[in-house]
Amino acid sequence: MAIYIYNSLTKRKEEFKPLNPPQVNMYTCGITAYDECHIGHARSLYIFEVIRNYLKFRGFQVKLVRNITDIDDKIIERSRQLKINWQELVEKYIADYQENLKLLDIKNADLEPRATEHIPSMIKNIEKLIKKDYAYITSSGVYFNVRKFKEYGKLSGQKIQQMLEGVRIEPQEDKRESLDFALWKFSSPDEPAWESPWGKGRPGWHIECSTMAMEYLGETLDIHGGGRDLIFPHHENEIAQSEAITGKPFAQYWIHHGLLTINGQKMAKSLGNFVNIKDILKDYHPDVLKFFFLSSHYSHPIDFSWEKLKEFHKARSHFINLWERLNSIGILEKEHSLFEDSRIDKIKEEFLNAMDDDFNTARATAVLFKLINIIENDLIHYKDNIQRIIYGKSILQELSRIFIISLEIQPIEDSILEKIKLRNIFRKNKAFSQADQIRKELAERGIILEDTPQGTIYRRK
Repeated sequence: MAIYIYNSLTKRKEEFKPLNPPQVNMYTCGITAYDECHIGHARSLYIFEVIRNYLKFRGFQVKLVRNITDIDDKIIERSRQLKINWQELVEKYIADYQENLKLLDIKNADLEPRATEHIPSMIKNIEKLIKKDYAYITSSGVYFNVRKFKEYGKLSGQKIQQMLEGVRIEPQEDKRESLDFALWKFSSPDEPAWESPWGKGRPGWHIECSTMAMEYLGETLDIHGGGRDLIFPHHENEIAQSEAITGKPFAQYWIHHGLLTINGQKMAKSLGNFVNIKDILKDYHPDVLKFFFLSSHYSHPIDFSWEKLKEFHKARSHFINLWERLNSIGILEKEHSLFEDSRIDKIKEEFLNAMDDDFNTARATAVLFKLINIIENDLIHYKDNIQRIIYGKSILQELSRIFIISLEIQPIEDSILEKIKLRNIFRKNKAFSQADQIRKELAERGIILEDTPQGTIYRRK
């Protein structure tokens, strides 16, 4: 089976063929450390972690680099607003980012380089661009000449004239054309600065990513990812400067996820609809947010509302309820045996087909719930279907790990288990009123009992 990815560069779905299989070199744009992580960040972090997990599942050895921008105009401006040192600001929000990764159970990238740790390498790349006449020096900094790069616009699919209509020159800039972008910015006395051949300053945003990506993954990446809002100008500029330096394609496959809105509006603090990751996790399990992200293809826009989150809370409850029912009959601790089942194998194949088709998580998630339904039907006569249930459980576990769905359940207290045993004795002796009283009492404590032809199964409400 082959994996097919929609490539933003070529505007078509293509078979995934890394340069040096099974090695896959993957770079995604990380945070700019000037504010707390919001649910838009969560979608990006989660989607690319799912893609990394699935590629590993399919036998690839993935090296993921996700940068941290720790010097930027936004950082400088925010530090002024808060009247704190810019480095203090950066450390605060990098710590927030790391905390959110843990809360979402998302692993760190293999490397998470900081921009300020790679300024000498950035200076060398800028020197190469000046030497090749792709860049020029002005009184405000060093700029890349976009007209010099003949393929400029190939990612965004725009002509230079179209781009010019939407770009304005900032007052302090003295570049030749409005599309030319800063590789190095001279700093004022009150701004962070590093020495360079052209004067004290700091790198432009775009050269940071190109430099770190090439330093750790080579001159041509297998996959470069990010949000759709980064296609222009950020990724367009990364391509221009990187390929001007090396003369080679910067990335084989470009993957862009859709943007997130809140009740149909762009998320913005000024609109009062800015939702941080921690705002969600106060009331919901992290997997509820994951089910929300999985419900839409990664490339599509997705609209958030608290009402929708309630629905995905129900979806997670369906998942966890099954796990609790399996626990009630002692299935969870049983390992998969040599038993196999063609229906369940077909379900797994459907899941793989969905994920092979441009990581279609919406289809794949529907397949997981189809598997849940099969196992639930088998539970009606579970003593006759033990081996099939164990096999289905093991496949559900295997596939759920790709989506980082937690299968941990809260243990049932011993006192409740004793009550269930007592109720079974009452039922066996046809003392139904006492059995019903225990059912009612347990229901008030949030424990739901299901009497099947072969015994009682329990779960939390």
